[in-house]
Amino acid sequence: MARIAGVNLPNSKRIEFGLTYIFGVGRSLAAEIIERAGISPDIHAKDLTEKEIASLRHEVEQHIVEGDLRRRIFGNIQRLKDINCYCGIRHKRRLPVRGQQTQSNARTWKGPRAAKAGKKR
Repeated sequence: MARIAGVNLPNSKRIEFGLTYIFGVGRSLAAEIIERAGISPDIHAKDLTEKEIASLRHEVEQHIVEGDLRRRIFGNIQRLKDINCYCGIRHKRRLPVRGQQTQSNARTWKGPRAAKAGKKR
């Protein structure tokens, strides 16, 4: 089992899709990493040699992934909250940040509907 950036890649999947299990690596970045490493995208993770795994590790290390990326995203959101900008206030109140309608939607952010007091059913 190949372990890259602290993530075990699934043996049964092609390496092109297995790399997407790493936080911060999508399909296009995975294809770019494989191309730079000089590996066929059709090969499965279980068939990789140690040399190929090492070259993949080296290519993935060139990008910000996993814990570093999570810290950077959290830091950006925290900075917005600290300076009390509009986006930061929306994050604090657990409301949609990017201008979505909230009167009838945004149930994921707002949670389940609260019962209205005194309303007959």
